[in-house]
Amino acid sequence: MQITKDNNDVRSVGGNGFNYRESLKKPDSTFLNKIIKVERYLNRPLASLIVRLVYRTRITPNGLTFCSFFLGLLGAFFLTRGQYIYFILGGVGIQLSSIVDCADGMLARSKNMCSEFGSHLDIFLDRIMDFTMIIGISVGVYRASENQNLLILGFLAAGLYLLQVNLFYLTNSYLQRKEKGQTGEARALMLLLVMILSVANRLDIAIYLLLAETVIVILVRTIYFISLGRKGR
Repeated sequence: MQITKDNNDVRSVGGNGFNYRESLKKPDSTFLNKIIKVERYLNRPLASLIVRLVYRTRITPNGLTFCSFFLGLLGAFFLTRGQYIYFILGGVGIQLSSIVDCADGMLARSKNMCSEFGSHLDIFLDRIMDFTMIIGISVGVYRASENQNLLILGFLAAGLYLLQVNLFYLTNSYLQRKEKGQTGEARALMLLLVMILSVANRLDIAIYLLLAETVIVILVRTIYFISLGRKGR
């Protein structure tokens, strides 16, 4: 649940029922979130069904965060099996994880249960899940194709992903940005593509896309950070 205690970001819901509109995050103004709408128009409407189901129970936002995490790990495990049926199960598990990942924040906002720990727990577990998923894809594609080059490229993509994440948070730290969840739409698109490519039995394309994305983002972020120094920031 990538949320904070910022008064502009947390909107409590009046009454005793779940209010979908009030449970949504404050729209993010970043470029990617303006052009990618997977989370807002696909994942969150589906996640709202989960929130409605658990709203009056003792299930907490952090409980949904852990549920999302374990669904992602299960999906990554299925992907390692290297068989088409497991690719499908893995892709579906990954997408379900993405949907539940939206539900935790929606539940927190709607019940006024937002916390800094919950926000960071979500980010913490998401990064572990993402890395595990990339490794799962790499092992699964290798077992299906016996192409060692794809295994190497997959592990390289996992390493570059970690570098990309580090640069992202270092830049945010330098700029003293407190916002969280700026990459939510991009991540939602990535996980949806993993499911689609799993069903299409073309997870090798996922490896190539991850490699291209990480290299481009690392270059762009490096240039951007250096430009900050030239501007005297």
